[in-house]
Order: sequence, then structure tokens, then C-alpha cells
Amino acid sequence: MLELKTRKTQKTIQAVFGLTILDHALKEDMDWGFSCTRGTCARCRCYVATGRELLSVPSDEEESRLEPEEIAQGYRLACQCIVKQSGSISVTHKPYF
Repeated sequence: MLELKTRKTQKTIQAVFGLTILDHALKEDMDWGFSCTRGTCARCRCYVATGRELLSVPSDEEESRLEPEEIAQGYRLACQCIVKQSGSISVTHKPYF
């Protein structure tokens, strides 16, 4: 299961392997800010509270855009973060602004 949270909404859905967190949020018509889908704008920045091990490893784009401390704390870019395994995942949209 995938729990998605924004400032206004919260949804729990069945995760689809191979889709990004942003793909899931857009599929559910959630107000998840983004501009580029390439990992450069960081408007889709999110915090993965649980299930980090079920997601793809941070991409080169994430490594370039996010600080190492952010990644260590569980912050990711939703456009780069791909669901790889089943399990419980909880993600909150946490943009910088």
C-alpha cells in the first residue's frame, strides 16, 4: 500500500511497480506540485516516512539536486522515486516553498 499526503489531501492506494511517486499522485488527481519531471526543479520534493527500502535508490538527478543530509533523512524527488517492491510506503509532499 502507498499512502500519499499533501497539505490538503491524504490517500491510501495500491502501489504500481515501475511508477514514480509523482506518477501515483497525478493518477489520483492530487495537488502535488511539480514543474519538470526531470529532477531539476525539486518542486516535487517529498519525505518518505516508511518504505524507503521498497523504492529505487536515489538517482543521479536526486544526488545532484538534494543535499546528502536530506537524502539520508528520507527526502526524495517524487519524479525520480520509483516503486520497486510491495509493502507499506508512506510519502508526504514537502516542497521547499
